[in-house]
Amino acid sequence: MRRINSLFLIFFMGALLSSCGEDFLYKAPQGSIDQDALTNQTGIDLLTTTAYANLTENGWGASPSNWTFGSMYGGDANKGSDANDQAVLNEMETYSTLPTNSYISEKYNWVYRGAKRANIAMQTMERVEDLDEAFKKKRNGELHFLRALFYFEGIRVFGPYIPWVDETMTENDPKVHNDVDIYPMVLADLDIAISDLPDTQDAPGRANVWAAKALKAKLLVHKGDLVAAKPILKDVVDNGKTSNGLKYDLEEDMNANFDSYRDNGKESIFAIQFSAEDDNANSGMSIAYPHGGAGAPGGCCGFFQPSQELANSYKVGPDGLPLLDKSYRNEPYVSDRVTGGEYIAVTNKTIPVDPRIDLAIGRFEVPYKDWGVPQNNWVRDVANGGIYLPKKHVYSKAELDAGLANGGIHDGWAPGSAINLQYLSFRDILLLYAECLANDGELTAAMGVVNRVRTRAGQEVNVVMLNGAPAANYQIANYPSTHAAFTNKEVCIDAVRMERKLELAMEGQRWFDLARWGGNFMSNELSEYIQFESQFLAKFAGTPVLSPARTMFPLPEGQIQTMGNDEEGNPYLVQPTPWQ
Repeated sequence: MRRINSLFLIFFMGALLSSCGEDFLYKAPQGSIDQDALTNQTGIDLLTTTAYANLTENGWGASPSNWTFGSMYGGDANKGSDANDQAVLNEMETYSTLPTNSYISEKYNWVYRGAKRANIAMQTMERVEDLDEAFKKKRNGELHFLRALFYFEGIRVFGPYIPWVDETMTENDPKVHNDVDIYPMVLADLDIAISDLPDTQDAPGRANVWAAKALKAKLLVHKGDLVAAKPILKDVVDNGKTSNGLKYDLEEDMNANFDSYRDNGKESIFAIQFSAEDDNANSGMSIAYPHGGAGAPGGCCGFFQPSQELANSYKVGPDGLPLLDKSYRNEPYVSDRVTGGEYIAVTNKTIPVDPRIDLAIGRFEVPYKDWGVPQNNWVRDVANGGIYLPKKHVYSKAELDAGLANGGIHDGWAPGSAINLQYLSFRDILLLYAECLANDGELTAAMGVVNRVRTRAGQEVNVVMLNGAPAANYQIANYPSTHAAFTNKEVCIDAVRMERKLELAMEGQRWFDLARWGGNFMSNELSEYIQFESQFLAKFAGTPVLSPARTMFPLPEGQIQTMGNDEEGNPYLVQPTPWQ
């Protein structure tokens, strides 16, 4: 039957071509939309939405949450799960990444898919006659913001020497060398976005001018230009507001940033919008939930388990302040693995800890949101992943009951939820501003910002309760003006950096911070992390130290091969020197 149907189709097509003539070849296929059909205001809206949609259409490696590149690679967490599942991550978590790694390929593809969508929308908009100027300006600003965001992600992962492809290139498969620093082009995109975007938008998920300013400042900080970033950060901190008109500020309840009931609040500068629908419920983190069956949120797949190093970073001294001398790595530990008793781990509730530990990390014997205390089957393989669980992005039982989350949204087996992902947050911008202040020697002002963040963390609403009492020995205090951080620049910078570690833990930031603070700093921090973690997980024994020169990932080998050589025999894509 298959052969008969094929022959019939060939005969039918031949007859149709002979009867219709050459014109048939120029007709758009049914069920598709060509560019001409989109040369109107509705079409531009659709194309802009498609560019936004690239933020949610992602694989585990491409996810803008950066749970692999930012958090796992930076020491917030290890791969988790077991050694065999997603074995490609084994080489990443032990700093042995190869150019053939599929996760870096996913990220690279995501960057250029997003840029292509933005470019197509810009190209089409230029063809529309009599388009309302206010509408055109707004959408033009959004598209330049989105393209800048996609390329910023490319810079963070691969460095600034990646191909720049913009709307002036109309070829479907342009061949572009990666021999130019693209920072200036991305900054130019953001300047256009700042010029064209309004203060507020008709939907909270659309970028506004303040999101563009925040992204520009974050890009400049990543570039190392804190001097240029500082006034922009101050403007955002002092005057910025959300797309729905809320003045930026810290939420009193930290959990407000990680639930679907309070999405798009005053701390959200630009959030990726998710919904509890198939393929739009944060598929990029769909394996990063507790593993267990009944009674576990998500039930898949045990990846993204916080590290012992991160957990113990939340230990505080008798003064309620972080242990900047890194003595938090000394015994006793905040939790320990055990072989007997009811649970696989016990929490030491006598140790004073910053309350943010139990916002960012799931610990045994401490309530896990409204799910009760974790059970043993929530950890897939304690010998490979350790004793902690991810928490910030995981939905609550109340959200599940309300239809805002599901344990089988993707392909019937992978969990997801309607919780937005705050790609740009006010807490992040505040601490970047503190970093700029410290860099300029304005130590009192820098520590004032740090204390603002710490004051919020110490609010009663942020204390996890168990049976009517605090679930652990929570202690947190502001730095007093007598602390060395107010007079010693080096100590102040250490305090700001530690605050970023504690406040932004498990949010995909850590490795990017380490990398921009300098290759030697990054290499040393990760070396200490590996040494400490190897006491608890055997897989870190013998893990190599990441070279100070490797402040970027290698370009995907498949892309280098696909792009090939130019007419003079030179490759279009050249691997960064540290990876050659």
